[in-house]
Amino acid sequence: MNSYRTHNCGQIRKEDVGKKVKIAGWLLRIRNLGGLVFVQIRDQYGITQGVVSGENELVEIVTKIPSESTISIEGTVKLRSEETINKNMPTGEVEIEIEKVEILGKRTKDLPFDINSQDIEAREDLRLQYRFLELRTEKLKNNILLRAKVIQFIREQMIKRDFTEVQTPILTSSSPEGARDYLVPSRVYPGRFYALPQAPQQFKQLLMVSGIDRYFQIAPCFRDEDARADRAPGEFYQLDMEMSFATQEDVFEVMEKVMYEVFTEFSNKKVAEYPFPRIAYKDAMLKYGSDKPDLRNPLIIEDLTDIWQDTDFNAFKGKTIRAISVPDGAKESRKFFDNMVDFAISECGAKGLAWVKLNSDETLQGSIAKFIDKSHLAKIKEKTGLKPNDAIFFIADESPEKASKLSGEIRKELGNRLNLIDKNIFTFCWIVDFPMYELNDEGKLDFCHNPFSMPQGGLEALETKDPLDVLAYQYDIVCNGIELSSGAVRNHNPELMVKAFEIAGYSKEVVEEKFKALFNAFQYGAPPHAGIAPRN
Repeated sequence: MNSYRTHNCGQIRKEDVGKKVKIAGWLLRIRNLGGLVFVQIRDQYGITQGVVSGENELVEIVTKIPSESTISIEGTVKLRSEETINKNMPTGEVEIEIEKVEILGKRTKDLPFDINSQDIEAREDLRLQYRFLELRTEKLKNNILLRAKVIQFIREQMIKRDFTEVQTPILTSSSPEGARDYLVPSRVYPGRFYALPQAPQQFKQLLMVSGIDRYFQIAPCFRDEDARADRAPGEFYQLDMEMSFATQEDVFEVMEKVMYEVFTEFSNKKVAEYPFPRIAYKDAMLKYGSDKPDLRNPLIIEDLTDIWQDTDFNAFKGKTIRAISVPDGAKESRKFFDNMVDFAISECGAKGLAWVKLNSDETLQGSIAKFIDKSHLAKIKEKTGLKPNDAIFFIADESPEKASKLSGEIRKELGNRLNLIDKNIFTFCWIVDFPMYELNDEGKLDFCHNPFSMPQGGLEALETKDPLDVLAYQYDIVCNGIELSSGAVRNHNPELMVKAFEIAGYSKEVVEEKFKALFNAFQYGAPPHAGIAPRN
């Protein structure tokens, strides 16, 4: 028998009444009611109450123990009286009549904050300094336990699908992968440094060349970059996976099932069924104004540029015009429309936001109603599905890219203000067909996404097409407007790899130097392979 406990603090039930038990944990609180002293003890598994009679000599000992000290108690389990049953606790029907108590680890310092309050009111730096105390709180403890369960569940899902877990090296050489490396000085080789991996990208591709058919890893990644909303600064973990002799659709088939199973297992919300929609990057930017579209929002952006090509309306003349039709939007107040205009200007940097209502009698009302004739209205109806009692917003800008971005922000805000977003569902989609290249801020060609991706059309596309027209086998998985991960079919052909990097301004010598391991390995018979890596 364990010398400290026979049961944990979340284990004892009314079936244990009459048994001699021993538990250990942290002293949560003491309630001295004179005739009785109640003691609550907490561990990872729950809370159990002990009780000492006022005449018992143990009262003097128990009441002097500082809260958050670790103690063990021994005694007999008994039923609580009907009026003292706590239905909010799994152990709430019973309590331990304490016969023996032992202090295992006494708290000798004042607590820096109240760790048993629902919301800790303390500075973030203080909470981080005493993170070990904050992790005793119910919320953070449950987060840690949930994370462990999710990781275990993911591991089981991957193994069930014949993936092999492999731990790749942590100390490695530096390579250009989009962020700054963390460097570790070498004691053995003074003046030289290891780099911590930004991702196991090259290692997992080497595993494919080595003959590991399906690889996965809960991989630590280290990037010297600023904090983001979706990850902690410096480091994060991802489900890293790669498949040999695989296409884009093979990756989708595996990842859709894993995502569906994980979200279904750990959430009470509805999860949209797979297969998830595939949306081309170009279509996503047009219809949703974002490559991370929230499909819970039913509003769709339409391009109306051609309708206004010959207009004399200066606000639209020569510009890209996008429109968002809002079903039953005509019922909204003038204040609603004015507030949307204010939002577009103050929050999005737009020069304005035009709108009209289509009344039930087919008349128009709104900021640009007088500039829309019957011909324009007919074309708008045809393209947007505008009906009587609907409203429509127009976004105009000289730049198609800015028009898309503004439209996306307006669509998102309309969805929130009109309560169109179903908060009780997870919807997924794949964004596919990303451009292989883009122009950087200096106007030079650069990789749009992952430089190790396979271009659609292979070497012929790189040699014959305008680089900005070349698409790649790259994809993102998006959930409720949040990008969960990026992935790609990898470029496993050395000749093609050299050509792809040459277009982006890297010579063959640079490729051989910076990506020596991959470039060399690919010349020994590399399988086609593809992968993805969802982050936490």
